[in-house]
Amino acid sequence: MRIFGAVAVALICLADAAPLESRASAAKSDALTAQGAKNLIVYVAKNGYPNSQKCNARNTAVRREWSTLKAAEKTDYINAVKCLAKKPAKTPASMAAGAKNRYDDFVAAHVNQTLSIHGTGNFLTWHRYFTWAYEQTLRNECGYKGYQPYYNWPMWSDDPRKSPALDGSATSLSGDGAFVPGRTNTCIPSPDQCGVSIPPGNGGGCVTSGPFKDWQVNLGPVAPVVAGLTPNPEFTGLGYNPRCLRRDISRAAASGWSKDTDIVSLIANSPNISTFQNTMQGDFASGFLGVHTAGHFTVGGDPGGDLFVSPADPYFFLHHAMIDRTYWTWQNQDPAKRITAVGGTITLNNMPPSRDALLTDTLNMGYVGAPEVTIQEASSTLGGLFCYVYA
Repeated sequence: MRIFGAVAVALICLADAAPLESRASAAKSDALTAQGAKNLIVYVAKNGYPNSQKCNARNTAVRREWSTLKAAEKTDYINAVKCLAKKPAKTPASMAAGAKNRYDDFVAAHVNQTLSIHGTGNFLTWHRYFTWAYEQTLRNECGYKGYQPYYNWPMWSDDPRKSPALDGSATSLSGDGAFVPGRTNTCIPSPDQCGVSIPPGNGGGCVTSGPFKDWQVNLGPVAPVVAGLTPNPEFTGLGYNPRCLRRDISRAAASGWSKDTDIVSLIANSPNISTFQNTMQGDFASGFLGVHTAGHFTVGGDPGGDLFVSPADPYFFLHHAMIDRTYWTWQNQDPAKRITAVGGTITLNNMPPSRDALLTDTLNMGYVGAPEVTIQEASSTLGGLFCYVYA
Protein backbone atom coordinates (compact mmCIF):
# COMPACT_ATOMS: atom_id res chain seq x y z
CA MET A 1 0.00 0.00 0.00
CA ARG A 2 1.37 3.39 -0.98
CA ILE A 3 1.34 6.35 1.35
CA PHE A 4 -0.81 9.11 -0.15
CA GLY A 5 1.34 11.76 -1.82
CA ALA A 6 -0.34 14.73 -0.16
CA VAL A 7 0.54 13.65 3.37
CA ALA A 8 3.98 12.47 2.31
CA VAL A 9 4.68 15.96 0.96
CA ALA A 10 3.14 17.55 4.06
CA LEU A 11 5.26 15.46 6.40
CA ILE A 12 8.42 16.17 4.43
CA CYS A 13 7.70 19.91 4.51
CA LEU A 14 6.91 19.63 8.20
CA ALA A 15 10.11 17.73 8.85
CA ASP A 16 12.25 20.14 6.84
CA ALA A 17 10.65 23.18 8.48
CA ALA A 18 10.92 22.06 12.09
CA PRO A 19 14.59 22.92 12.71
CA LEU A 20 14.23 26.25 10.87
CA GLU A 21 11.11 27.39 12.70
CA SER A 22 12.23 26.27 16.13
CA ARG A 23 14.42 28.44 18.24
CA ALA A 24 18.12 27.63 18.08
CA SER A 25 17.91 26.18 21.60
CA ALA A 26 15.95 23.19 20.25
CA ALA A 27 17.49 22.93 16.79
CA LYS A 28 19.43 19.66 17.16
CA SER A 29 16.67 17.70 18.88
CA ASP A 30 14.14 19.05 16.38
CA ALA A 31 16.45 17.90 13.60
CA LEU A 32 16.23 14.38 15.00
CA THR A 33 12.44 14.68 15.02
CA ALA A 34 12.57 15.86 11.40
CA GLN A 35 14.78 12.96 10.37
CA GLY A 36 12.49 10.57 12.21
CA ALA A 37 9.48 11.93 10.32
CA LYS A 38 11.26 11.27 7.05
CA ASN A 39 12.11 7.75 8.18
CA LEU A 40 8.47 7.18 9.06
CA ILE A 41 7.36 8.30 5.60
CA VAL A 42 9.66 5.74 4.02
CA TYR A 43 8.51 3.03 6.43
CA VAL A 44 4.79 3.69 5.79
CA ALA A 45 5.36 3.91 2.04
CA LYS A 46 6.87 0.42 2.16
CA ASN A 47 4.61 -1.22 4.75
CA GLY A 48 1.40 0.78 4.61
CA TYR A 49 -0.64 2.14 7.52
CA PRO A 50 -1.32 -0.39 10.31
CA ASN A 51 -5.07 0.07 9.81
CA SER A 52 -5.67 2.16 6.71
CA GLN A 53 -9.45 2.11 7.11
CA LYS A 54 -9.12 3.99 10.39
CA CYS A 55 -5.94 6.00 9.83
CA ASN A 56 -4.60 7.04 6.46
CA ALA A 57 -3.02 9.93 4.61
CA ARG A 58 -6.28 11.84 4.48
CA ASN A 59 -7.01 12.06 8.22
CA THR A 60 -3.67 12.01 10.07
CA ALA A 61 -3.68 14.74 12.74
CA VAL A 62 -0.65 16.90 13.53
CA ARG A 63 0.22 17.90 17.10
CA ARG A 64 2.08 21.20 17.45
CA GLU A 65 4.08 23.18 20.01
CA TRP A 66 2.00 25.58 22.11
CA SER A 67 3.89 28.65 20.91
CA THR A 68 2.98 27.91 17.27
CA LEU A 69 -0.77 27.94 17.92
CA LYS A 70 -2.82 31.01 17.06
CA ALA A 71 -4.38 32.92 19.94
CA ALA A 72 -7.83 31.58 19.02
CA GLU A 73 -6.51 28.00 19.02
CA LYS A 74 -4.99 28.47 22.47
CA THR A 75 -8.23 29.93 23.77
CA ASP A 76 -10.19 27.03 22.30
CA TYR A 77 -7.95 24.57 24.16
CA ILE A 78 -8.10 26.52 27.44
CA ASN A 79 -11.89 26.74 27.29
CA ALA A 80 -12.17 23.01 26.64
CA VAL A 81 -10.00 22.20 29.67
CA LYS A 82 -12.18 24.45 31.83
CA CYS A 83 -15.24 22.77 30.36
CA LEU A 84 -14.08 19.39 31.68
CA ALA A 85 -13.95 20.82 35.19
CA LYS A 86 -17.62 21.77 34.89
CA LYS A 87 -18.89 18.37 33.82
CA PRO A 88 -19.79 15.69 36.39
CA ALA A 89 -17.30 12.96 37.17
CA LYS A 90 -17.79 9.40 35.93
CA THR A 91 -15.64 7.89 38.67
CA PRO A 92 -17.93 6.49 41.41
CA ALA A 93 -17.68 8.36 44.71
CA SER A 94 -17.15 4.99 46.40
CA MET A 95 -13.86 4.72 44.49
CA ALA A 96 -12.72 8.35 44.62
CA ALA A 97 -14.79 10.67 46.78
CA GLY A 98 -12.62 13.59 45.69
CA ALA A 99 -13.35 13.16 41.97
CA LYS A 100 -15.89 15.92 41.48
CA ASN A 101 -15.69 16.53 37.73
CA ARG A 102 -14.62 15.02 34.39
CA TYR A 103 -11.14 16.44 34.71
CA ASP A 104 -10.78 14.66 38.06
CA ASP A 105 -11.52 11.35 36.31
CA PHE A 106 -8.10 11.65 34.66
CA VAL A 107 -6.37 12.52 37.92
CA ALA A 108 -8.03 9.61 39.74
CA ALA A 109 -7.02 7.16 36.99
CA HIS A 110 -3.40 8.28 37.33
CA VAL A 111 -3.43 8.14 41.13
CA ASN A 112 -4.87 4.63 41.11
CA GLN A 113 -2.21 3.27 38.76
CA THR A 114 0.89 5.33 39.53
CA LEU A 115 2.86 2.42 40.96
CA SER A 116 2.22 0.26 37.89
CA ILE A 117 2.76 2.85 35.13
CA HIS A 118 6.12 4.36 36.14
CA GLY A 119 9.45 2.58 36.01
CA THR A 120 7.61 -0.14 34.08
CA GLY A 121 7.44 -1.55 30.58
CA ASN A 122 4.12 0.20 29.93
CA PHE A 123 5.25 3.69 31.04
CA LEU A 124 5.50 5.18 27.55
CA THR A 125 2.50 3.51 25.97
CA TRP A 126 0.21 4.02 28.99
CA HIS A 127 0.93 7.74 29.07
CA ARG A 128 0.62 7.95 25.28
CA TYR A 129 -2.86 6.46 25.55
CA PHE A 130 -3.73 8.61 28.58
CA THR A 131 -2.78 11.81 26.74
CA TRP A 132 -4.70 10.72 23.63
CA ALA A 133 -7.78 9.91 25.71
CA TYR A 134 -7.58 13.40 27.23
CA GLU A 135 -7.32 14.97 23.77
CA GLN A 136 -10.32 13.00 22.54
CA THR A 137 -12.39 13.93 25.59
CA LEU A 138 -11.63 17.61 25.01
CA ARG A 139 -12.77 17.20 21.41
CA ASN A 140 -15.79 14.96 21.92
CA GLU A 141 -17.22 16.38 25.15
CA CYS A 142 -16.10 20.00 25.15
CA GLY A 143 -15.99 21.00 21.49
CA TYR A 144 -12.23 21.43 21.12
CA LYS A 145 -11.37 21.68 17.43
CA GLY A 146 -7.62 21.09 17.56
CA TYR A 147 -5.27 18.37 18.78
CA GLN A 148 -3.13 17.99 21.89
CA PRO A 149 -0.33 20.59 21.88
CA TYR A 150 3.04 19.97 23.48
CA TYR A 151 5.63 21.97 25.44
CA ASN A 152 9.05 21.75 23.78
CA TRP A 153 11.35 21.69 26.83
CA PRO A 154 14.64 22.91 25.28
CA MET A 155 12.98 25.90 23.62
CA TRP A 156 12.33 27.35 27.07
CA SER A 157 14.91 25.62 29.26
CA ASP A 158 16.83 28.84 29.96
CA ASP A 159 13.74 30.47 31.49
CA PRO A 160 10.43 28.54 31.46
CA ARG A 161 8.53 31.63 32.60
CA LYS A 162 9.14 33.16 29.18
CA SER A 163 7.33 30.30 27.49
CA PRO A 164 3.95 31.30 26.03
CA ALA A 165 2.59 28.28 27.90
CA LEU A 166 3.76 29.51 31.32
CA ASP A 167 4.03 33.30 31.04
CA GLY A 168 0.77 33.98 32.87
CA SER A 169 -0.89 35.66 29.88
CA ALA A 170 -4.52 35.17 28.86
CA THR A 171 -3.43 32.61 26.25
CA SER A 172 -1.16 30.60 28.58
CA LEU A 173 -1.83 27.78 31.01
CA SER A 174 -1.16 30.39 33.71
CA GLY A 175 2.19 31.31 35.20
CA ASP A 176 4.08 31.04 38.46
CA GLY A 177 2.74 30.87 41.97
CA ALA A 178 2.88 33.74 44.46
CA PHE A 179 6.32 34.08 46.01
CA VAL A 180 6.70 32.27 49.32
CA PRO A 181 9.93 33.29 51.09
CA GLY A 182 12.04 31.17 53.41
CA ARG A 183 11.67 27.86 51.61
CA THR A 184 14.36 25.21 51.55
CA ASN A 185 15.52 23.11 48.62
CA THR A 186 13.22 20.43 47.23
CA CYS A 187 14.60 16.91 47.63
CA ILE A 188 13.83 14.19 45.12
CA PRO A 189 12.57 11.54 45.53
CA SER A 190 11.93 12.54 49.17
CA PRO A 191 13.42 14.59 52.02
CA ASP A 192 15.01 11.49 53.54
CA GLN A 193 16.42 10.35 50.18
CA CYS A 194 17.75 13.56 48.71
CA GLY A 195 19.30 12.26 45.50
CA VAL A 196 18.53 15.49 43.64
CA SER A 197 18.23 18.86 45.36
CA ILE A 198 16.43 21.71 43.57
CA PRO A 199 16.64 25.27 44.96
CA PRO A 200 13.40 27.19 45.41
CA GLY A 201 12.27 29.43 42.59
CA ASN A 202 10.31 32.67 42.68
CA GLY A 203 6.93 31.09 43.37
CA GLY A 204 5.70 28.40 45.73
CA GLY A 205 2.22 29.72 46.38
CA CYS A 206 -1.10 29.81 44.55
CA VAL A 207 -1.02 30.68 40.85
CA THR A 208 -1.78 34.38 40.51
CA SER A 209 -2.33 35.04 36.80
CA GLY A 210 -3.73 33.57 33.62
CA PRO A 211 -6.75 31.39 32.84
CA PHE A 212 -6.12 28.87 35.64
CA LYS A 213 -5.47 31.22 38.54
CA ASP A 214 -8.73 30.03 40.14
CA TRP A 215 -8.23 26.36 39.21
CA GLN A 216 -9.24 23.99 41.99
CA VAL A 217 -7.24 20.85 42.80
CA ASN A 218 -9.49 18.26 44.45
CA LEU A 219 -7.42 15.08 44.85
CA GLY A 220 -4.21 14.34 46.73
CA PRO A 221 -1.69 15.00 47.96
CA VAL A 222 -0.13 11.54 48.02
CA ALA A 223 3.62 12.14 47.89
CA PRO A 224 3.94 15.94 48.04
CA VAL A 225 7.17 17.94 47.87
CA VAL A 226 5.46 21.09 49.16
CA ALA A 227 5.40 21.54 52.93
CA GLY A 228 2.35 22.62 54.87
CA LEU A 229 -0.35 21.03 52.71
CA THR A 230 -3.51 19.71 54.31
CA PRO A 231 -3.27 15.91 54.16
CA ASN A 232 -5.86 14.09 52.12
CA PRO A 233 -8.64 12.61 54.30
CA GLU A 234 -7.97 9.20 52.72
CA PHE A 235 -4.59 7.44 52.68
CA THR A 236 -5.06 6.71 48.96
CA GLY A 237 -5.15 10.42 48.16
CA LEU A 238 -8.56 9.97 46.53
CA GLY A 239 -10.56 11.86 49.16
CA TYR A 240 -11.93 15.36 48.65
CA ASN A 241 -9.29 17.95 49.49
CA PRO A 242 -10.04 21.22 47.61
CA ARG A 243 -7.20 23.75 47.31
CA CYS A 244 -5.55 26.14 44.90
CA LEU A 245 -3.12 25.27 42.13
CA ARG A 246 0.41 26.01 43.35
CA ARG A 247 3.52 26.36 41.24
CA ASP A 248 7.18 27.08 41.71
CA ILE A 249 8.52 27.36 38.17
CA SER A 250 12.08 26.10 38.27
CA ARG A 251 14.79 27.34 35.99
CA ALA A 252 17.17 24.94 37.75
CA ALA A 253 15.12 21.85 36.86
CA ALA A 254 14.56 22.97 33.29
CA SER A 255 18.11 24.02 32.50
CA GLY A 256 19.67 21.11 34.39
CA TRP A 257 18.05 18.26 32.46
CA SER A 258 15.89 19.63 29.61
CA LYS A 259 18.34 21.36 27.29
CA ASP A 260 18.73 20.48 23.62
CA THR A 261 21.86 18.45 24.36
CA ASP A 262 19.93 16.42 26.96
CA ILE A 263 17.24 15.47 24.47
CA VAL A 264 19.74 14.67 21.74
CA SER A 265 21.75 12.50 24.12
CA LEU A 266 18.63 10.66 25.28
CA ILE A 267 17.59 9.81 21.72
CA ALA A 268 20.99 9.22 20.16
CA ASN A 269 22.53 7.26 23.03
CA SER A 270 19.65 4.88 23.71
CA PRO A 271 20.16 1.77 21.58
CA ASN A 272 17.14 0.00 23.09
CA ILE A 273 13.81 0.85 24.69
CA SER A 274 14.93 -0.03 28.22
CA THR A 275 17.84 2.41 28.09
CA PHE A 276 15.61 5.08 26.56
CA GLN A 277 12.80 4.92 29.11
CA ASN A 278 15.11 4.48 32.10
CA THR A 279 17.24 7.46 31.10
CA MET A 280 14.11 9.51 30.45
CA GLN A 281 12.75 8.78 33.94
CA GLY A 282 16.04 9.49 35.70
CA ASP A 283 18.28 7.92 38.30
CA PHE A 284 17.81 9.96 41.46
CA ALA A 285 20.36 8.05 43.51
CA SER A 286 23.07 9.23 41.13
CA GLY A 287 21.75 12.80 41.01
CA PHE A 288 20.21 12.49 37.54
CA LEU A 289 16.66 13.81 37.25
CA GLY A 290 15.94 12.89 33.61
CA VAL A 291 13.68 14.84 31.27
CA HIS A 292 10.49 13.22 32.56
CA THR A 293 10.93 14.27 36.17
CA ALA A 294 12.63 17.54 35.24
CA GLY A 295 9.60 18.41 33.13
CA HIS A 296 7.28 17.88 36.08
CA PHE A 297 9.51 19.92 38.39
CA THR A 298 9.70 22.71 35.82
CA VAL A 299 6.37 23.77 37.34
CA GLY A 300 6.79 21.91 40.66
CA GLY A 301 4.52 23.03 43.46
CA ASP A 302 1.25 21.26 44.21
CA PRO A 303 0.25 19.06 42.48
CA GLY A 304 3.00 19.27 39.84
CA GLY A 305 5.68 17.91 42.14
CA ASP A 306 3.58 14.96 43.30
CA LEU A 307 4.09 11.95 41.02
CA PHE A 308 0.65 10.59 41.81
CA VAL A 309 -1.49 13.72 41.41
CA SER A 310 0.57 15.62 38.82
CA PRO A 311 -2.19 15.50 36.14
CA ALA A 312 -4.23 17.88 38.33
CA ASP A 313 -2.10 20.68 36.87
CA PRO A 314 -3.25 21.24 33.24
CA TYR A 315 0.40 21.72 32.25
CA PHE A 316 0.81 17.94 32.72
CA PHE A 317 -0.70 17.15 29.33
CA LEU A 318 1.56 19.52 27.39
CA HIS A 319 4.53 17.97 29.18
CA HIS A 320 3.43 14.41 28.48
CA ALA A 321 2.70 15.22 24.86
CA MET A 322 6.38 16.19 24.67
CA ILE A 323 7.29 12.91 26.39
CA ASP A 324 5.32 11.19 23.66
CA ARG A 325 6.92 13.30 20.91
CA THR A 326 10.37 12.35 22.20
CA TYR A 327 9.34 8.67 22.33
CA TRP A 328 7.94 9.01 18.77
CA THR A 329 11.20 10.58 17.64
CA TRP A 330 13.22 7.74 19.18
CA GLN A 331 10.95 5.15 17.56
CA ASN A 332 11.28 6.81 14.16
CA GLN A 333 15.05 6.62 14.12
CA ASP A 334 14.51 2.94 13.22
CA PRO A 335 10.75 2.29 12.83
CA ALA A 336 11.05 -1.34 11.79
CA LYS A 337 12.83 -2.30 15.00
CA ARG A 338 11.53 0.27 17.47
CA ILE A 339 7.81 0.83 16.96
CA THR A 340 6.86 -2.33 18.86
CA ALA A 341 9.90 -2.46 21.14
CA VAL A 342 9.03 -3.15 24.77
CA GLY A 343 11.26 -3.52 27.82
CA GLY A 344 11.00 -3.51 31.59
CA THR A 345 8.78 -5.30 34.08
CA ILE A 346 5.29 -4.66 35.43
CA THR A 347 6.29 -3.20 38.83
CA LEU A 348 7.85 0.15 39.68
CA ASN A 349 11.60 -0.22 39.12
CA ASN A 350 11.00 -3.97 39.38
CA MET A 351 10.12 -3.72 43.08
CA PRO A 352 8.98 -6.26 44.01
CA PRO A 353 10.56 -8.36 41.25
CA SER A 354 8.04 -9.20 38.52
CA ARG A 355 7.78 -10.62 35.01
CA ASP A 356 8.69 -8.67 31.89
CA ALA A 357 6.04 -6.55 30.25
CA LEU A 358 4.52 -8.05 27.09
CA LEU A 359 3.04 -6.51 23.97
CA THR A 360 -0.19 -8.33 24.87
CA ASP A 361 -0.48 -6.61 28.27
CA THR A 362 -3.48 -4.30 28.49
CA LEU A 363 -3.60 -0.59 29.32
CA ASN A 364 -6.50 0.48 31.50
CA MET A 365 -7.81 4.05 31.77
CA GLY A 366 -10.15 3.59 34.72
CA TYR A 367 -13.22 5.83 34.41
CA VAL A 368 -11.67 8.14 31.83
CA GLY A 369 -13.95 6.51 29.26
CA ALA A 370 -11.44 4.82 26.96
CA PRO A 371 -11.49 1.05 26.29
CA GLU A 372 -8.64 -1.25 27.23
CA VAL A 373 -5.99 -1.65 24.53
CA THR A 374 -2.76 -3.62 24.44
CA ILE A 375 0.74 -2.21 24.59
CA GLN A 376 1.16 -3.30 20.98
CA GLU A 377 -1.96 -1.37 19.91
CA ALA A 378 -0.57 1.75 21.59
CA SER A 379 2.91 1.37 20.13
CA SER A 380 2.28 3.24 16.87
CA THR A 381 0.76 6.71 16.63
CA LEU A 382 -0.70 5.58 13.29
CA GLY A 383 -2.14 2.33 14.62
CA GLY A 384 -4.74 1.09 17.08
CA LEU A 385 -7.04 3.96 18.03
CA PHE A 386 -4.43 6.58 17.13
CA CYS A 387 -3.91 8.62 14.00
CA TYR A 388 -1.45 11.46 14.60
CA VAL A 389 2.10 12.71 14.08
CA TYR A 390 4.14 15.55 15.58
CA ALA A 391 5.47 18.74 14.07
